[in-house]
Amino acid sequence: RNATCVIRAMADSKQQAGPKASDRAQEKSVRESNIVAAKAVADAVRTSLGPRGMDKMISSPGGDVVITNDGATILKQMEVAHPTAKMLVELSKSQVADS
Repeated sequence: RNATCVIRAMADSKQQAGPKASDRAQEKSVRESNIVAAKAVADAVRTSLGPRGMDKMISSPGGDVVITNDGATILKQMEVAHPTAKMLVELSKSQVADS
């Protein structure tokens, strides 16, 4: 019995030693997806910032049109599906509420 327990413990420790190559590849893919989503949110707002910021024309599915150069308004009007991008939009909303 003791030998079986030791072998089983050794096998468990080997499994927990580190992630498999496929796990690391998936982690890298998720990380890259998060970076792309964050850049997309930043790109949507970037050209509206600063003294030479441009206005954005945003149309809603209902046909309403909003023209603004306010980053908070732009982000509020966005329909975001990616979890990381959604988190960034929610973060911007909480910063607007605090100021």
